[in-house]
Amino acid sequence: MITYNDIYEAARKERYSENLQPLVKNFIKEISNYLKEKKEISQKEDEDFSDVIIKTKKQLENAITLFKELMLRRRKKILNLVLIAAETGISKKDFDNMLTIEKDLFEELMKCIDTSDKKMNKNLNGKNNLEQKNTLIIFKENVDELMGLDGNTIGPFEKGQIANIQKEIAQILIDDEKAELSE
Repeated sequence: MITYNDIYEAARKERYSENLQPLVKNFIKEISNYLKEKKEISQKEDEDFSDVIIKTKKQLENAITLFKELMLRRRKKILNLVLIAAETGISKKDFDNMLTIEKDLFEELMKCIDTSDKKMNKNLNGKNNLEQKNTLIIFKENVDELMGLDGNTIGPFEKGQIANIQKEIAQILIDDEKAELSE
């Protein structure tokens, strides 16, 4: 069971270290249980324990603040690790200290940077896509959901709404006089 002191120590260690600090595997779940327990105590209205309830409320507020600070610091460190990893690779030790949700965040950010790098390299090599796949249109009337070329639904759209949709779909709507090109 996690305590207020455990949360405080975790936040303190994270604050004064450059590297991600290790946390217990089920840290988020334990924090959740701790906060739930403190919340239940703080909501009691018993005059005999009013000092205990006041102290618990303050401890709950402080614990929430510490937890938010801890997670913010960890996210900043993960962002730095993503930038470093994009250029050089990542230290296995730092990756091991990430919580599961932080590993997921790291992987998603790495995918975004990789995609961005690929687009930039295409543009630098003169391979930028000269033909646009989408076009901007203004709807002349309400239009229900449509099936896009990729099989996903788009819409519904309202009269006067501007949308950036696939050229082929836009042309059909323009031909049917349900929309017009935006200038």
